[in-house]
Amino acid sequence: MKGVKKVHLPTKICLTCGRPFAWRKKWEKNWDEVKYCSQRCRG
Repeated sequence: MKGVKKVHLPTKICLTCGRPFAWRKKWEKNWDEVKYCSQRCRG
């Protein structure tokens, strides 16, 4: 995702709150497994 503008990053919908969230560098290796936008929603 290097060199990609923020508006073009992939997004997902959080399973808990239903809000969209964008790809983050820390999720680079496991983006397919990410289901929640934050620790609060995960808990």
